[in-house]
Amino acid sequence: MNRTFPLPTRPLLTRRRALSLGVAGGFLASAPVLWPPCGCAFAAMPAEMTLKEVAPGLHVFSAPYELVGPGNGGAIANMAVVIGDDAAAIIDTGNSRLAGLRFAAAVKAVTDRPVRYVINTHMHPDHVLGNAAFVGADVRFVGHHKLPRALAARQDTYLDQVRRLLGAEGEGTQIVLPELLVEDRLTLDLGNRVLELEAHPTAHTDNDLSVRDARTGAWLLGDLLFVGHVPTLDGSLQGWLTVLEGLKKREASTAIPGHGPASVDWPNGGEAEWTYLDTLRTEVRRLIAEGVQMGKASEIAGRSQAGKWALFDEFAARNAIAAYHEFEWE
Repeated sequence: MNRTFPLPTRPLLTRRRALSLGVAGGFLASAPVLWPPCGCAFAAMPAEMTLKEVAPGLHVFSAPYELVGPGNGGAIANMAVVIGDDAAAIIDTGNSRLAGLRFAAAVKAVTDRPVRYVINTHMHPDHVLGNAAFVGADVRFVGHHKLPRALAARQDTYLDQVRRLLGAEGEGTQIVLPELLVEDRLTLDLGNRVLELEAHPTAHTDNDLSVRDARTGAWLLGDLLFVGHVPTLDGSLQGWLTVLEGLKKREASTAIPGHGPASVDWPNGGEAEWTYLDTLRTEVRRLIAEGVQMGKASEIAGRSQAGKWALFDEFAARNAIAAYHEFEWE
């Protein structure tokens, strides 16, 4: 069922206002952005997202194991909303403004609290490119202190990809950088509900951020945790395993992965990921020691794990190549 919302009475977002909110200069699309997101009967938004309440006031969209395409509008990573007494926080926004708008509509269906924060767990496009759907005078964007540099460096590639893969469904997608940066730890209060944000050392990327809901003990791990969808390496394999080793020693009532079910037990829910990454490390090191060239190693390393993961063929070789580069000169 499509939902419609009334047109907002707040003035259109101006370029000056956008820049004051942390939208990078030169990234602002020519079309104005409305808040609340203008449903306009959601004529181009037939897909309704289903949210699962995994803890009181914590709702998660569990994304399909797919690559970006018109069939999913860029909604290929998990997204969540945490609702406090006064306000709500969004965690990750999808791979397009359309994905963000669809999630905003789903959020509207579960709460009337205003969105105060949009938190990005890292810079990958499937987690940040829906930010444009949430730009507004009272919304602050939050991320790891290294996220702006990393995202700015890839902005053209990410936006070109959206245009190429989504066509008209990608219209309005733009880069919105965080203004509130997490150097180490930061707490955000939604009204009797505190979120504890933690910036991690290089692992999945060099700008991974986790979010713990102090009220329920739920832990939103972003792409530090993959379940079902093969992990993708864009940082340091050794660093990722080191971070996971520390995280596994910490308790959580439930964990929300960046890709996978809406929630899993912790730390048991991370064991399959650990096994895959550890296997990849072991096999890449062995192949290097045996003098196997990188191209051939990328066809071999981690293959024993192939039947256990969705999208394995799409990402396994590049994971092996990244690991080979990392360990080649250790």
